[in-house]
Amino acid sequence: RYNFRGFRWLQAMIFAIEEINSSPTLLPNMTLGYRIFDTCNTVSKALEATLSFVAQNKIDSLNLDEFCNCSEHIPSTIAVVGATGSGISTAVANLLGLFYIPQVSYASSSRLLSNKNQFKSFLRTIPNDEHQATAMADIIEYFRWNWVGTIAADDDYGRPGIEKFREEAEERDICIDFSELISQYSDEEEIQQVVEVIQNSTARVIVVFSSGPDLEPLIKEIVRRNITGKIWLASEAWASSSLIAMPEFFRVIGSTIGFALKAGQIPGFREFLQKVHPKKSPNNGFAKEFWEETFNCYLPDGSKNSPSSASFHKGHEEGLGAGNGTSAFRPPCTGDENITSVETPYMDYTHLRISYNVYLAVYSIAHALQDIYTCTPGKGLFTNGSCADIKKVEAWQVLKHLRHLNFTNNMGEQVDFDEFGDLVGNYSIINWHLSPEDGSVVFEEVGHYNVYAKKGERLFINENKILWSGFSKEVPFSNCSRDCLPGTRKGIIEGEPTCCFECVDCPDGEYSDETDASACDKCPEDYWSNENHTSCIPKQIEFLSWTEPFGIALTLFAVLGIFLTSFVLGVFTKFRNTPIVKATNRELSYLLLFSLLCCFSSSLFFIGEPQNWTCRLRQPAFGISFVLCISCILVKTNRVLLVFEAKIPTSLHRKWWGLNLQFLLVFLCTFVQIVICVIWLYTAPPSSYRNHELEDEIIFITCHEGSLMALGFLIGYTCLLAAICFFFAFKSRKLPENFNEAKFITFSMLIFFIVWISFIPAYASTYGKFVSAVEVIAILAASFGLLACIFFNKVYIILFKPSRNTIEEVRCSTAAHAFKVAARATLRRSNVSRKRSNSLGGSTGSTPSSSISSKSNHEDPFPLPASAERQRQQQRGCKQKVSFGSGTVTLSLSFEEPQKNAMANRNAKHRNSLEAQNSDESLMRHRALLPLQ
Repeated sequence: RYNFRGFRWLQAMIFAIEEINSSPTLLPNMTLGYRIFDTCNTVSKALEATLSFVAQNKIDSLNLDEFCNCSEHIPSTIAVVGATGSGISTAVANLLGLFYIPQVSYASSSRLLSNKNQFKSFLRTIPNDEHQATAMADIIEYFRWNWVGTIAADDDYGRPGIEKFREEAEERDICIDFSELISQYSDEEEIQQVVEVIQNSTARVIVVFSSGPDLEPLIKEIVRRNITGKIWLASEAWASSSLIAMPEFFRVIGSTIGFALKAGQIPGFREFLQKVHPKKSPNNGFAKEFWEETFNCYLPDGSKNSPSSASFHKGHEEGLGAGNGTSAFRPPCTGDENITSVETPYMDYTHLRISYNVYLAVYSIAHALQDIYTCTPGKGLFTNGSCADIKKVEAWQVLKHLRHLNFTNNMGEQVDFDEFGDLVGNYSIINWHLSPEDGSVVFEEVGHYNVYAKKGERLFINENKILWSGFSKEVPFSNCSRDCLPGTRKGIIEGEPTCCFECVDCPDGEYSDETDASACDKCPEDYWSNENHTSCIPKQIEFLSWTEPFGIALTLFAVLGIFLTSFVLGVFTKFRNTPIVKATNRELSYLLLFSLLCCFSSSLFFIGEPQNWTCRLRQPAFGISFVLCISCILVKTNRVLLVFEAKIPTSLHRKWWGLNLQFLLVFLCTFVQIVICVIWLYTAPPSSYRNHELEDEIIFITCHEGSLMALGFLIGYTCLLAAICFFFAFKSRKLPENFNEAKFITFSMLIFFIVWISFIPAYASTYGKFVSAVEVIAILAASFGLLACIFFNKVYIILFKPSRNTIEEVRCSTAAHAFKVAARATLRRSNVSRKRSNSLGGSTGSTPSSSISSKSNHEDPFPLPASAERQRQQQRGCKQKVSFGSGTVTLSLSFEEPQKNAMANRNAKHRNSLEAQNSDESLMRHRALLPLQ
């Protein structure tokens, strides 16, 4: 086949040389000459041509002019333009580097050629493939593909290019499903094997670093098998190759996205191409071959009178163009054929890419010679600033100036080779479309790649211009696994590449807000993942709120307690001069009711959002209130017990248990609790803190108590006082004071202990806001127990049984207790005397003479004064039967409506008349009259 594009590149070199030779400013009075060799796309042919002018240069170096006639002598070669393929250029560069002959390639892009230690004299006007491989990886990342296959030509162009792509793909987490090498010399079996791999692969994107001739056999087999649906990512070597970009292949490779070099402009080149004719170039054998291949004829006066067997392989990466026919016999050419009437790749000068690089290579050499021509001695590039002689210039001198070249091309761009001998350029991104006019393949520019831009800003793609499979706008899917939606992450599948994964839901407390997240991000401390794990939402704040039903209920109970306590206090204040209120030590009762108000109020500090001040106030308020309450009860109970149990009550007892001392004892008991609280608040004060550990999605705002030991001391001291109070109350449970007040205190202390003993395990087993709720419940239960047991019975009598709220009832109750104590003592002595008499002689003892009649029986005891009896007694007296385990005593007392003085006299006479009685009777009478005193 004939390479029409290669002939156009040849024409670009000739055009540039002729343009330079006719320029009055560039190399004036000098003429550039050239020799063109066909490499036939093989290393051997390229080396053969290279050796021909290398040998000529060696002959010139011998200076044989004086020994021979050199009129036909060919001048030394000072520079080489080419070759096209990287493999050819590599072989040629190794040879030319030995003689320091500069080589400027226009299409060899292999990154291996940038190694100046190996290729000392190689330069090029095309960017190296390192940028192209990076651009390919950027495109795959842009379309979010991660599952690709790679195909590369088995030469110095394909292997380094695909190796660089693998490095870039690995950095971007792009997985390669398969990687195959191809060649135009591969046998059919190798091609079949590669096609099988492509057909069985799930990867839809295939990256190809190859030239057109190397790729053509593979594409033909794929077309034969009709393997469609693949997206081809083409390197610049075949992205616009006329060998591959054929309408009959379009159904297979219609989705191709490729790279093309930036197009240049060559003024007048179009007309120059159209003027080509064998008669105008008699010394150019390539023109004759081109004419015959274009018009499928032969030139009678030429050497070719049979089908063309010549093979002009000027291009490797850019690919070959198909000839117009290989018929056995061709008609003769007339010479009048019109070159513009035939559509061939030669006339496709719309985008001059490689042709412009050829043009630029020639001008680079010309500007290097111009620098030598205009060199000023002392400012040259050689020893001591010397300059080369333009009339005797050598190749190594031209190479020196090429390395330091810096000029502006005809497009106004700066041209200078970097330290690796490369020109850094940009790429155009093209997409293959099918022309609706003639059905040919056209290359639509859909973006560009700017290697000068910052990383991440180099690639620009206009997706609206891209047609997938020639017609679709939807971006194809080429991933090993489907994208993981937000709220999930990629999970590794054992034995599979990293791009093959399963989607795993993010755990609670973590989220992912992007597709295909490799890991879930942890939510901030005060946030929690939403239901779908796609974002973080503020954690739910929980505390015992005023507005929640539980908090409202506890608040209502606390307010009810405050109301009931206030009501009792109001009743006691209103009826403060009645016997019951007086008999209950009304001053201590007031203080006790005040302490209960404090207890109920302290429970409110446990409701609402905990603040530092509420945390530091609530436990001391609760502890001090309860200690004050228990202290009042303790002092009241102990006073009654000591008075009634004293053998001979005196004025010393009354003085000792005066009101001031009672308040002092209450203060001292409460002061101990105050000291505990002060030490606690000073050393380890409670504080509000946000607890994240109990439940993940909830923040419990609670009070950190600071010191559990201090809290234990506070509650322990309260319970200690309650235990002492319980002991005294239980001991005095049968005393008559305030209608068996001690008995009710005993019940209240039992309730108190039950509540707080139950509180300890409940407090330890609950968490969050329920800790405060448990303590509030305990406070309210204990407070209601104390209020109900101690005061409700008295309030009931005061309000609903006023007949019992009289001084006679109080005296009757007190006297009954005194008589019972005396009767017990008498019966005990009687039993002891009887036992002694029986032990001495069996005689029967007599019952002591007394105003109390006793008879032996075993009747069950019955209550003290009966209400029916009291109502029938007109003189407000009382009668009572007292039963014991060994006898029953019936007693009766009567009281008349007293005048104050008469009552005092009668009491005095009564006491005087009883002085002669024994001590038990005196004690009984004293206790009976004690409330009157």
